[in-house]
Amino acid sequence: MDLAQRYAAGTLADVVPSALAGLGVPGERDALGLPAAERVCVLLVDGLGWELLRRHAETAPFLSSLAARPLTAGFPSTTATSVASLGTGLTPGEHGVVGYAFEAGRDVLNVLGWRRHTGGKPIDLRQRVVPEQLQPRPTAFERAAAAGVGVCVVGPRDQRDSGLTRAALRGGEFRGVHAFGDLVSAVGAALAEPRSLCYAYHADLDLLGHVHGPGSEPWCFQLSFVDRLVEAIAGTLPAGSALVVTADHGMVTVGERVDFDTTPALQAGVRTVGGEARARHVYASDGAAPDVLAAWRETLGERAWVLGRDEAVAAGWFGPRVNAEVLPRIGDVVAAARGTAAVVRTEAEPRLSRMTGQHGSVTDEELVVPLLIARR
Repeated sequence: MDLAQRYAAGTLADVVPSALAGLGVPGERDALGLPAAERVCVLLVDGLGWELLRRHAETAPFLSSLAARPLTAGFPSTTATSVASLGTGLTPGEHGVVGYAFEAGRDVLNVLGWRRHTGGKPIDLRQRVVPEQLQPRPTAFERAAAAGVGVCVVGPRDQRDSGLTRAALRGGEFRGVHAFGDLVSAVGAALAEPRSLCYAYHADLDLLGHVHGPGSEPWCFQLSFVDRLVEAIAGTLPAGSALVVTADHGMVTVGERVDFDTTPALQAGVRTVGGEARARHVYASDGAAPDVLAAWRETLGERAWVLGRDEAVAAGWFGPRVNAEVLPRIGDVVAAARGTAAVVRTEAEPRLSRMTGQHGSVTDEELVVPLLIARR
């Protein structure tokens, strides 16, 4: 699957630079045609895919009433990569957060926890894999602050000093929140002054999608609550403001599971595995990459697109450019699930393997997210 045209048509990496162009920040380009505004809130609703929102439009009447267009999240279609794309204004091959878990030096880094992904007691890797060194390029928020824009990041309070926040969201004041109520309040406070930018994040829709499945009754109830959240934020915006709502990925309900931990054909020649159930990075032992590629293709068949590293880069999976220091983070083999299949690890990743809803691949259900705009 060639993603080059999708990246060219508009991605999460274009959202904040487009907003900054409307705020008059020099050097930023409005690739998405966002309205110019004195104050902008960018709200990311974790797990709100374009296809899911269209399918359940009656459950989210306010969201569905907003001006809308689809965007490409980028590959892998997962929170860590997408938040990095949005926060930096760069594509995955440039910012280097190439998945939920990938090799960084001698460790497989779990980006959301910034810890060793598997293997016994979790080890905090923020000192060994320094976030500002793994992703050293200026974030979009740093660029905005340098141009005199008031920048605020609103998110769960335990993410204040997380590795992902330091790598991708640094540059603004962080305001930690607990629930819907103080999220709305914090956004309003962040936009009190002219020429201000607020990035806000909400996670619970994604959580219920993982546990119960996207489109399930609990998920739909949560979507209705998110709809009211967005309406509340829009209703409290000062005059001259814009609210931009987007998401990091969609989700599918998993059907067939292929277990790496019990499938010898997938294990042969493999040094370690990263990624997640629908988007795997496979790191081969020295000299074994061609055999690993062949074995994964034969074993998974029509259940996944399986590419070598160079093939995935050439096909534009990680964007139009992949920096030299980023290449080793990409697996020697990259497997993106088709349909509702998943490559799980029941021994190494028992909790993740049991999840009903999954994401990460290049299907429209996972890759395409909404861009919704409200003005005041």
